[in-house]
Parts: sequence; C-alpha cells; structure tokens
Amino acid sequence: MNASATTADADLVEAIAAAAIAAGEIILEVRARGLSVERKEDMSPVTEADRAAEALIVERLAAIAPDVPVIAEEAVAAGRIPDVGAAFFLVDPLDGTREFVKGGNDFTVNIGLVRDGAPVLGVIYLPASGKLFAGVVGEGAWRAVVKDGAIGERQAMHVRPPPAGPVDIVASRSHRTPETDAFIARYRVGELVNRGSSIKFCALAEGKADLYPRMGTTMQWDTAAGDAILRAAGGRVVTLQGTPLPYGPTAAEGGEAYKNPWFIATGGLEPVRG
Repeated sequence: MNASATTADADLVEAIAAAAIAAGEIILEVRARGLSVERKEDMSPVTEADRAAEALIVERLAAIAPDVPVIAEEAVAAGRIPDVGAAFFLVDPLDGTREFVKGGNDFTVNIGLVRDGAPVLGVIYLPASGKLFAGVVGEGAWRAVVKDGAIGERQAMHVRPPPAGPVDIVASRSHRTPETDAFIARYRVGELVNRGSSIKFCALAEGKADLYPRMGTTMQWDTAAGDAILRAAGGRVVTLQGTPLPYGPTAAEGGEAYKNPWFIATGGLEPVRG
C-alpha cells in the first residue's frame, strides 16, 4: 500500500487502527502481570509495555506501508532515527506513561501519518476503555468502542461551534505550566478539565470542549495523531503565531529535531493571541 496516495488513506486507517488495538492488548497484558519502570535520559518513565507496543506497531507499519519511514518515540530515545521524506509515520506507543504507571486510565496508543509537513491521518486508541478515535483529513473523523478486538459502531465526530458564553478547556494533568495557566486566565472558563495523554485532542474533536492550550514541551509523536483527528473533525492546531503546527525534522540534533513549539488546539473557537 502506498501511503503517499490520498485515495488509499481510508483503507490505510483501517490497518493502522488494527495495529493500535493489538498494541493496546499488549499494554494491558504487561500491566496485568506487573511492570517495572525505568528512566530515560530526560528522566521520563519507560516500561516494557512502551517497548513491546512500539515493536508491534513498527512491524505492522512495515508490512502496511514499507516505503514510509517510522519515527517512533522509544527508537528515537535509543538513537534510531531514520531519514524521512515527504511522508512518514509518527508513533507514540504509550502516551501518558506517567498515568499508566500510577494505575490511571488516561493513556493512549498514537499513530499518525504526516505528508508534506502536515498530519493527514491519525488513530488514537485507549486500551483501558476500548475507545478508538480515527480521522482522515478531508474525509472526516469517527469514534467507536472496541470489544474483544472488534471495532463497534462508528460515530462521526465534529467540533462544536464557538460558544457564545464561557469556554470549556482541557489541559494537561501532568504537565501544566505557569504559561498555560496564564493563557487560560484570558478566558471566561466554563469547565476546566485536566486529562492525560492525547485524549485532550479527542475531547475537542468530539465536541466536548473548545480549547486545549499547551505551553510546554511536547514532541511530534505526542501530537500528530490527535492533530490529524482534530483537523479531520473540523478543528485545528496552531502555534502561538497562528500558523499550523509544523511536522518534520528541524535543524536540531537527534530527537530534539522533532520537538514541537508551544501550541493551541481548538475546535471552532478563534484563540486569543497577544
């Protein structure tokens, strides 16, 4: 399958969803038998579940789209960073490892496809609840519940219109910063919900929130899948300058080449700037 052909994206998302579900099963198996936590060079946690899920996803993607490089979080941490062209995958096999280690359920499997600097396809799977979110830019976004490995009824997702009154905001549970709080303070806030992992993008895509500001460190594999799903649902993710969040390596060394600038994810709301 050629991932550079947009006509193939609807089929591609099906195969990627199957890979995410299989990775989720591995993650739950590891948690059920107990896990040990290691620390990477940046002191972020990593477990056997991260590595096993990533190995499965990378193997599946090699079979699905052998011509497309894969930038995967744990491989990058180990110094394995392939050169990329116009199209490449971004994989976070277990987003929200801190939540996972604590025994929480806000962790996800993220697989996104970037083409020409923009995310065009994304899948996010929540193993603990069986919730699956997917989107193809230009074709739409949907959600479903997975039971016994099978995807149930699919429901189309759309962002909600800009609110006339207070704004509902989702923010990071583990990575709130003073800058993020200062940005939130610009709004008359209705509901402020702290969530882990890429679930925050899904809340916007399914019309349950209006805004997700992130003034802190994230990597492209943290955001590509959610960004694609949100774009497919009618939303957007922009830098503080108002331009679309860019994807692809910068001139920085190693994994730092895939570091994101601060960003604002929004449904139908125009974010406040300045």
